[in-house]
Amino acid sequence: MNMSAYSSFTQWYREGKQASYIRSRKSPGGILELIEAARPGGDMSRPAQPDLVLHQDLSGGSRIRGNSGGGFFDVKSRKGYLGLDAPDFATTMSVDSPHRLRSLSFPVAQWQSALDEASNSGASVKNLLLFKGSFESHAIRSALRNLWALCDEEGVPSRLLARAAGFVILAELCQLNGTPFTSAKGGLAPWAERRCLELMHARLSEDISLDELAAEARLSPYHFGRMFKQSVGVPPRVYLTRLRVEKACDLLEQTNLPITQIALEVGYSSNQVLARVFLKHMRMSPSDYRRAVRDPVRSYTLR
Repeated sequence: MNMSAYSSFTQWYREGKQASYIRSRKSPGGILELIEAARPGGDMSRPAQPDLVLHQDLSGGSRIRGNSGGGFFDVKSRKGYLGLDAPDFATTMSVDSPHRLRSLSFPVAQWQSALDEASNSGASVKNLLLFKGSFESHAIRSALRNLWALCDEEGVPSRLLARAAGFVILAELCQLNGTPFTSAKGGLAPWAERRCLELMHARLSEDISLDELAAEARLSPYHFGRMFKQSVGVPPRVYLTRLRVEKACDLLEQTNLPITQIALEVGYSSNQVLARVFLKHMRMSPSDYRRAVRDPVRSYTLR
């Protein structure tokens, strides 16, 4: 293990010579770090950092040689395929041609205790057997695609989204490793469901985390997410989005608050973010909705 001046993969990327290659970066509260980069061919080695890093090749067709923690490999990359870098390991890597990739880093300190609770087999991100080149997983590709799309929708990704998406990806990595997570059985106890829904209503404007909701139900975050969906019918993030849209509708109909203020009242960072969410769920902009509910006859005539 090599000592590094950088405390995380993202810091190394952002502050090192690779910074100019970054095309997009999304950072939900230090739980997950997402980077999209367009890089020339050449050396991709990096010093050791305490992060598990998942890469997805968006281009394909490059020859990749190196060691990411599981021994030397020499592979031809394919579009959409995945690679995994071990935490606390100084990777050596070279790529023979320009390429685009997305990288998702998991700070181990944020995730290991949750992994311990989610797996009876003592899964550890340091003991995965996937640090050896590229591999395929339709489940992880789908999770990454959905995560990126939701990050674009929300602007700054919520802690609830980051934690839930991270568990989906880590659960699949452990499944591929032969150390699957234990399954949640049944839904939430009635008292736990009631307290969690009350908490979500009360803190609608805040970036509430999956860990806080799980603590309210006295469950591990991983099991809470599964049990919440069994009880309520949708994941916590989806339920919270519904609450926010419903509250935004009430405020648009019953108040003269500016849309920017309404966005903040329901937990979104700007009126642009609220507009994207609103358009997706209500099929119209907040301004059009306000006009429609306040003057439905004129709104219908103008169509």
